[in-house]
Amino acid sequence: MIREDRLVKLFLDLIHINAPALEEREVVAWTKAYLESMGLEVHEDRASEKIGGNANNIIAWLRGSIADAPKIFLSAHFDTVEPTKGLVVEERDGVFYSASDTILGADDKGGMAPAIEAIHALIESGEPHGDICLLFTCAEEIGLKGAEAVEIEDLGLDFGYILDTGPPVGSFVNRTATHDNLEILIHGKPAHAGKDPEKGINAMQVAASAIQGMCLGRIGPETTANLGIIEGGTAVNVVCPFVKIRAEARSTSVEELDTQVGHMIQKFEQAATEWGTTVEINHFRHYNSYEVPEDAPVVQIALKASKACGMDPVLRTTLGGSDANVYNAMGLPCIVMATGMDKIHTHDECISRASLVDTARLTYQVLLESAKFRTKP
Repeated sequence: MIREDRLVKLFLDLIHINAPALEEREVVAWTKAYLESMGLEVHEDRASEKIGGNANNIIAWLRGSIADAPKIFLSAHFDTVEPTKGLVVEERDGVFYSASDTILGADDKGGMAPAIEAIHALIESGEPHGDICLLFTCAEEIGLKGAEAVEIEDLGLDFGYILDTGPPVGSFVNRTATHDNLEILIHGKPAHAGKDPEKGINAMQVAASAIQGMCLGRIGPETTANLGIIEGGTAVNVVCPFVKIRAEARSTSVEELDTQVGHMIQKFEQAATEWGTTVEINHFRHYNSYEVPEDAPVVQIALKASKACGMDPVLRTTLGGSDANVYNAMGLPCIVMATGMDKIHTHDECISRASLVDTARLTYQVLLESAKFRTKP
């Protein structure tokens, strides 16, 4: 069964390896060696050639003894949203925190470690099972790039589980939003700020005019919009010649999303016209939504496993994205399993021992329940 000591050591070993997006080489090599020591078939793909990082995705197989059981996969990502170099971990009342000026890195090592421990426990149990794939990706935090580089159709998988969202453990995400990005370049007109300011057009003022009255934040129950990054200018004595803005919008309704994005674009174009200048807008779809129905095998197995572990098998909707968006778009059904990672993407990130164990227990039970399912009647 699940061994807490081994699981916690594995988690701590993983989070102490610095692995920001596109720089995951060290943790990939470490994990590959660990999985090979467990007896798994492990290989790397060629993701680095496609996305420009220094590491590849790992695909590891535990071959099964049940020929007609589904081929399932467990997935998590190597990279962290920020570097964790110099990480100091502090445990308080059974909860792990970063005691250094870094994030903890439980996103997504808090998914990786339980997935690996569940496989370890299954090997030790001797329980029969089908083929199981561990799929660990790189560069998830900067746009699901590793997942997009996986040649998923070559793996012959039936369905799977992504361990990459917050509590409560025992719940699952089967419905998400579509996510659009905007890159805006507002052109101003430079002039000397002290000598000839009236000859210039300040791009910051154009941006301010566009943003004033723009609908942002919570637009509806399942629609949001945000301006996240703004930069521009060349010097304090030059009328600002340009402003670059990066923005996003998300919604479970493509119609609502298109309306919101259209509104944002209109505000920028209107402001540019009023100020007598121009704006360039690059609008692209970051990822598409998915909804896996409750009667799908991947969901039914998850709900049954959650109940068997004494948990509350809730299905959730989230506006956040994960590798599941990519795999579902490729036609491979999968849902996201909740883990114990909390306050992610902040320096207050934390995860408890108990939730690590519970996530591993649930994952192990998912593997057992999957072994009972048959791909052919």
